[in-house]
Amino acid sequence: MIDSRPVSFSGVQPSGNLTIGNYLGAIKNFPEFSEKYKCFYCVVDEHAITVRQKPAELRRRTYETPALYIACGLDPEKNTLYVQSHVPAHAELAWILNCFTMFGELSRMTQFKDKSAKHADNINAGLFTYPTLMAADILLYQTDVVPIGIDQKQHVELTRNIADRFNQLFPDTFTVPEPIIPKAGAKIMSLQEPDKKMSKSDENENAVVRILDDRDTIIRKFKRAVTDSDSAIVCSPDKPGVTNLITIYSCFTGKTAEEVEKEFEGRGYGEFKLAVGDACAAKLAPVQEEYKRLLADKAYLESVMKKGAEEATYYARKTLSKVRRKVGFVNL
Repeated sequence: MIDSRPVSFSGVQPSGNLTIGNYLGAIKNFPEFSEKYKCFYCVVDEHAITVRQKPAELRRRTYETPALYIACGLDPEKNTLYVQSHVPAHAELAWILNCFTMFGELSRMTQFKDKSAKHADNINAGLFTYPTLMAADILLYQTDVVPIGIDQKQHVELTRNIADRFNQLFPDTFTVPEPIIPKAGAKIMSLQEPDKKMSKSDENENAVVRILDDRDTIIRKFKRAVTDSDSAIVCSPDKPGVTNLITIYSCFTGKTAEEVEKEFEGRGYGEFKLAVGDACAAKLAPVQEEYKRLLADKAYLESVMKKGAEEATYYARKTLSKVRRKVGFVNL
């Protein structure tokens, strides 16, 4: 039976412990996507090696990531969950698209500039061209929508530009994808520097709450969260610390920002921070319990990877065969 639903693609690197920013900005919304979309969820291990990795850690995290996705509610029977390097079509299409991507486009990518500054001793070609691999990831499945955080919008725009350019030369090759940015929790900020996005690679552990942090750690991090000079618990551009905490509390409780402001009117930061920590820990506890159970079953995780790779390969080959033919390659 042909699946007539529009296609959604999402990729995550197995290069660090996922944060509540990842959870609230994307992962939390994945289960509902499977009702509306044909979903591909890819563990992008090929992207991960643009920064030096310890091989044993990369392999371990490649198991941990699908385990965490499933624990967060992603059903591998309703979605295609797989590892990028298990589907060679990603790398092959990326090379072809490299030849249709302009040097100037890649040099303007914000994340290349940021990562080059952080890893000045390893500014490799893969780091420069990985947005084209990301475009290949998306276009390979004739993707209609890409659920992303705000910081990834530039990459989807590049993907759209590449698809348009290719389609102008070779009509009707790729679906041009649209980004979907969640309205709430799209960008969770650092607890220590609320003008910066929460990052799983942040060296300051107090700035980041990870999905797998235990309850005591979560409470401690929220207690230390940066707030503002006055004690009013309200959303305001002048109060980024408190606004970030209100956003996090809203996402975990389902309450609106206005409801949160009313709930904590006249109450202090200490009480509010504790409430945010409690709400976060309570929501993450069942996720953590299921994650531990899944991670202990390596055979099951490998069966999910294998099934996902087979499904992804089926769809990927269709697109890749079309692309190869259009650019002039001989298909045997």
